[in-house]
Amino acid sequence: MKIAIGNDHAGTEYKLAIVGLLKSMNIEVINHGTDGSDSVDYPDFIHPVAEEVEKGNVSFGIILCGSGNGASMTANKHQGVRAALCWNKEITALAREHNDANILSLPARFISLAQAIDMVKTFLNTKFEGGRHERRVEKIPCV
Repeated sequence: MKIAIGNDHAGTEYKLAIVGLLKSMNIEVINHGTDGSDSVDYPDFIHPVAEEVEKGNVSFGIILCGSGNGASMTANKHQGVRAALCWNKEITALAREHNDANILSLPARFISLAQAIDMVKTFLNTKFEGGRHERRVEKIPCV
């Protein structure tokens, strides 16, 4: 499995911990995020993650910014991307089960690092249910 990750300055600490987790799980990581704390513009780091997902170069994406909103809004501009802003494990599981989310957006300033790690594990271990949800997911794109 290969995952692209991107973040702005608000998500650097969490991103580094998540990258460590993913590597310990033998998951290849493509880091498109900043590794510093200087203020940066989140779209510069989120678009490359969404492009990796859009092109099918990775299985999933993980994106982080302060609220998670700007990151998810940016990623969702790409065709085939279903970025879900999640704030707990239950919402994360539903995003995968019902919406076939392929990018997890995390609000770094509003969740703990432990929550973020649990949400990443949940995201990766939850399968899309298909069925009635597949019909709905197929209606998401504006084509």
